[in-house]
Amino acid sequence: MVFNTGAALLDAIVLAVVSKDEEGTYGYKITQDVRTTIDVSESTLYPVLRRLQKNGCFEVYDVECGGRNRRYYKLTDEGWTQLKHYRNEWELYSSKISSLFSREESV
Repeated sequence: MVFNTGAALLDAIVLAVVSKDEEGTYGYKITQDVRTTIDVSESTLYPVLRRLQKNGCFEVYDVECGGRNRRYYKLTDEGWTQLKHYRNEWELYSSKISSLFSREESV
């Protein structure tokens, strides 16, 4: 993709992915789901998960799976509030950009 993905957009994308699973989802699945949409490395996404956790957007818990613990992330009320804010901002931003691209050029 030729467009850069800034920190706020990465946060919004990760929150949106996690919001799809009511019971929460685990780190590796989050990275795989995000990577179906944008090209980003796992090493970029794990700091995003930690930052969102630090900001109170996630409830984090471990579940044993095949003899190992799998860390799950679930949105908190703060996470839902932040996601709603990002969605509103995205609607405004993307409609303005789409409007610019859809205008016919005067030549």
